[in-house]
Amino acid sequence: MKVKDKLSIIEKQIAEVCSKVKRKPQDVKIIAVTKYVSNERTAEALEAGIQHLGENRDDGLVSKYELLGNRPIWHFIGSLQTRKVKNILDKVTYIHSLDRHSLAKEINKRATTPINCFVQVNMSKEESKHGIQPETALDFVKELAVYPNIRIIGLMTMAPLTQDEMVIRECFRNLKALQEDINNLGLSHAPCTELSMGMSNDFKIAIEEGATYIRIGTALVGE
Repeated sequence: MKVKDKLSIIEKQIAEVCSKVKRKPQDVKIIAVTKYVSNERTAEALEAGIQHLGENRDDGLVSKYELLGNRPIWHFIGSLQTRKVKNILDKVTYIHSLDRHSLAKEINKRATTPINCFVQVNMSKEESKHGIQPETALDFVKELAVYPNIRIIGLMTMAPLTQDEMVIRECFRNLKALQEDINNLGLSHAPCTELSMGMSNDFKIAIEEGATYIRIGTALVGE
């Protein structure tokens, strides 16, 4: 199926969910996750009207950036090694995986203007997942004030791989509560208004619980 047809289906689903929970569809931005997807398929996504592209590896992002340049809005959504920051920083608008001071320090050092970052929180507390623990998130965000080139626009998480909808919903709901707690602090370096959560199999639940960015790979651009 062509990307434009898949996009049409997903946009309809988003509109239905938003109507259900009294949200505006335009408040939910779709990030097409193009990891493992060919350059041709990625270009097709752009032609279909997708504005936001997400990559989880530095080499994948660099390869596609060489093809598409800054036509799309680039998101780095994977775990980011400190030594790889220099490869992607001049290409991305958003980093979704800030989870430690060493990474913040490197981003801050190499950035020439403030970088929009999501703090990645391991809400499910699974050892296989990256991210800081939810109970330390508030203090971590406060501590980031020492880095003038770091701007915390929101939080990101990945739900556990489970068929239990209530477990997934609780994960997203708790992240929303944490985001609101940080937002209410009124920190100039951390407005924290956004939520990056929800993928192909759980984005509807994520939208119901307040997601503003959803990361869609399989359901949109294929495996």
